[in-house]
Amino acid sequence: MTTSRDERKELSRIVARFAGRRVLVVGDLMLDQYVRGSVARISPEAPVPVVRVTGENDIPGGAGNVVNNLASLGARVTVLGVVGEDEAGDRLLGHFRDRGVDVSGIYVDPRRHTTQKCRVIAERQQVVRFDRETTAALSAPSEKRLLDSLRGSLRRAEAVILSDYGKGVIGPRLLRFAISASKRRGIPITVDPKPEHFFRYKGVTCVTPNTAEAWECMRRTPKPGQTAFSDLGLDILKILKSRSVLITRGADGMSLFEEGGRITHIPTRAREVFDVSGAGDTVISTFTLALASHAQVRRAAALANYAAGIVVGKLGTATTDAKELAASIR
Repeated sequence: MTTSRDERKELSRIVARFAGRRVLVVGDLMLDQYVRGSVARISPEAPVPVVRVTGENDIPGGAGNVVNNLASLGARVTVLGVVGEDEAGDRLLGHFRDRGVDVSGIYVDPRRHTTQKCRVIAERQQVVRFDRETTAALSAPSEKRLLDSLRGSLRRAEAVILSDYGKGVIGPRLLRFAISASKRRGIPITVDPKPEHFFRYKGVTCVTPNTAEAWECMRRTPKPGQTAFSDLGLDILKILKSRSVLITRGADGMSLFEEGGRITHIPTRAREVFDVSGAGDTVISTFTLALASHAQVRRAAALANYAAGIVVGKLGTATTDAKELAASIR
């Protein structure tokens, strides 16, 4: 898929409409923590490296990274989710407020832990990761709180993103309501899917798995060749009865499958790849924001591809903004 001068101009016009678009993100919020240091010796207590800590930082992860991407692109973001009554939850809320994100839909549940992923990195190598999380389904009171917030937030939203990491927030009841209400309002609803929940997503506007997730979602053993891959995408489209399926393919770019059987293969825009962390979040954020800005689905996918090409050229979980995205199109 090549991009003509007129198409690039249209993509730039779509980016110019990003500012102020109201996008609702519903999903599993996480805090990604990084402890960085150097290694000069092995511990005398066990055969493990001793990391001398030189710095620490944390950023929103999971659905929180989707929120960060949208905010960076200029959207007005509302986020719905659950955090624990703990320091990690406070940090997440602080991060979002600093970005101007509406956090009124985040419920603080004292019976749950905020999901945390703490990575210890030495000499650019991850040494170990510590996870703290609660993955059980939400309690009835917590689910009711989220559903009530969802009803109110959907009245103002121009698009909805469901970021499902299987941590208990996106249950069947909430999912059914979000899909049906979005369809009634005529706004796009997209899903970053969890394979275990895949067949619950029927009727969404688009799902955005990567290639490995797409095979896993359909409970199939990966097969080589373009024909097998195309059949996979079309079968997902048919089973979910969605308007489109966007499969990200790493170095091979991405493939868009649309109602009626049209397939568009989009080559990668990445010039250099340093880190693919969070690139899927950038894709669904840019794609959905473009739909909220009244872009055709193929142009929304093209913009998502440009955005992904930018973030994989940066170290760590990164975002892009509207100015940088517009520059990459030109």
